[in-house]
Amino acid sequence: MPLSETPDPDAERPGHDPLGRPDSPRPGPDAEGPNADAFDALARRALALVVPGRRAVLGIAGSPGAGKTSLAVQLAARVNELSAASGGPGAPFAMHLPMDGYHLAESTLRRLGRLDRKGAIDTFDGWGFVALLQRILVERDHTVFTPSFDRRVEEPIAAELAVEPETQLVIVEGNYLLVDDGPWAGITELLTEAWFCETPDAVRVSRLVARHELGGRSPEAALDWAESVDGRNALLIESTRPRADLVVSGETARVVAGE
Repeated sequence: MPLSETPDPDAERPGHDPLGRPDSPRPGPDAEGPNADAFDALARRALALVVPGRRAVLGIAGSPGAGKTSLAVQLAARVNELSAASGGPGAPFAMHLPMDGYHLAESTLRRLGRLDRKGAIDTFDGWGFVALLQRILVERDHTVFTPSFDRRVEEPIAAELAVEPETQLVIVEGNYLLVDDGPWAGITELLTEAWFCETPDAVRVSRLVARHELGGRSPEAALDWAESVDGRNALLIESTRPRADLVVSGETARVVAGE
């Protein structure tokens, strides 16, 4: 069963499965073929990043529509299952943390004249996001609250997610994690490991059109945004692929390149 990305406005809200399967948020044992094995191998690799006395941060980068959120959500759920099955703690041992919570508010984008290209690298609070990752690594004796992003209103929601003291693996995903410029250049040194989620352009664009239509755009406007705004962003993001430790298919969860 390949990974997929259903255009769901609740996709990044706490406890929500972006694939619309609240009782099975991952390709599990009932999945057929090598994809389930490939996904389990990724989960075991992620679990192995955790060492005593240090919180691990796994970063998953990729272009819009690649399937980063689906992969990160399902991965966190499977890592929690693997940990519990081996006698360790379950949730919130691992959690998913979206970079999208650091979108600038639409009122700010409007004031800056950037609303018509929302999603570009300068429409995020990069410095704030780096500061959050630094806090996650050092503030382990109390809860660290973090923002999420609500696609129903296209706005970040403050302090909706929580990195608990029990959380030992944070799976953070976002477009620009591997950009080597400005505040983003400081991210890779904060990551225990960096992955790149890769999906064919035609598949990504199809997902994005469906997402934008769900957000209220006409089919024509949705395609235009996916090919122009999202397309320009993808050119930058795809150039960061060589900085990843591992390249993973956003359709099958198979390793495409890396160790």
